[in-house]
Amino acid sequence: MKINPKSSLLITGLLLLGFVSYAQIINNETPFYGNHWKAQKVNKDTYLISINDKAEIVAAFTDFCQKKAIKSGRITGLGAVNRAELRFFNPQTKKYVDKTYKEQMEVVNLTGNIAQKDGQLYLHIHVSLGNDQYQGISGHLLTADIRGAGEFYITEDAVVINRKFSDEIGLNLYDL
Repeated sequence: MKINPKSSLLITGLLLLGFVSYAQIINNETPFYGNHWKAQKVNKDTYLISINDKAEIVAAFTDFCQKKAIKSGRITGLGAVNRAELRFFNPQTKKYVDKTYKEQMEVVNLTGNIAQKDGQLYLHIHVSLGNDQYQGISGHLLTADIRGAGEFYITEDAVVINRKFSDEIGLNLYDL
């Protein structure tokens, strides 16, 4: 990209004031907004998503994927929450055990995948959280409220991944 000197001063000023990001200038992308999130495309199949303070993470991911018509992909990120409901799968009983945590915690890592089940969006997300005692809590994420920052990447896959319930295992597995 070639920029003339007059434009260079304007762009530098806009960058310093925070009105635009370097990625916007290089990729010629502008942010777009949804229900409690802001996002920007950073390459042909990846989006950077900032979830608003006090917003629910899974609802924001769901809204984003529906608005962008993302059928399958991957989610990664970090941030902070003050409430999280996690679940743990017991393979003996083939049932989940749910537990809610209500305290300020760092999202040390959030990893998930996006697929389809019975023609509907299916998010499968795991999270590792750390509390103020430097103890870790992790599990399958049902819901969590951002308290501070929520910074995530969603990468869209080129093929649609479907899930199907396995009676033998008791989980919705990839239908390959």
